[in-house]
Amino acid sequence: MYDPTVARLTYRALLGRRRALILGALPLLLIIIAVAVRGLVGADDQTAADVLGGLALATMVPIIGVIAGTGAIGPEIDDGSVVYLLSKPLKRPTIIYTKLIVAIGVTMAFSAVPTFIAGLILNGNGQQVAVAYTVAALVASIAYAALFLLLGTVSRHAVVFGLVYALVWEALFGSLVPGARTLSVQQWALAVGHKVTDGDLVTSDVGLTTATVLLIVVTVLATWYAGQKLRTLTPTGDE
Repeated sequence: MYDPTVARLTYRALLGRRRALILGALPLLLIIIAVAVRGLVGADDQTAADVLGGLALATMVPIIGVIAGTGAIGPEIDDGSVVYLLSKPLKRPTIIYTKLIVAIGVTMAFSAVPTFIAGLILNGNGQQVAVAYTVAALVASIAYAALFLLLGTVSRHAVVFGLVYALVWEALFGSLVPGARTLSVQQWALAVGHKVTDGDLVTSDVGLTTATVLLIVVTVLATWYAGQKLRTLTPTGDE
């Protein structure tokens, strides 16, 4: 289910100079903003929750998920280099599982870690806000990586579709249309994070049980379908 060679090639593709700069830009911006807010406002729990919820979980985590998830396989399909992998005696689901593990690891590293650091800067983890949003970021990283890996497998415009989902559906419609929040990875992750806090600074419109089930179902189905889609690719690179 995991191939070290595929993992090494995927890490190299995701952490190349250009993509690494993009991946590191948002976490750096989050930490800079956290330092500025702490200097201007001081240690305030509500402000910390607002910054971590609005900037970290709602913006940074999905964008990093788009970059890592689609970048794990999309470019290889686009330029035809996926033929190298398909010509090897590897089960195609193994390729997908390996790339998913790498995408999850990269997404977690570039989103959950800076979220925790920013939370400590903002209020020193008062009311467990930093930990709650870090847990939410970790959970969201898994679902986002699976969803966007699937997009990278089925579409040449995966980055565009991923950004539309992350920034339009979740950020815009999710804030304006209550029903849309039920189909939001962000809300599912917040439901998990809510269980960590001491109060109501982290809230979700979705119950914990429903959120957990949806997170598992979406991750499993997206991974399974990505594996099935990869099966349809021939060693010549034609679908």
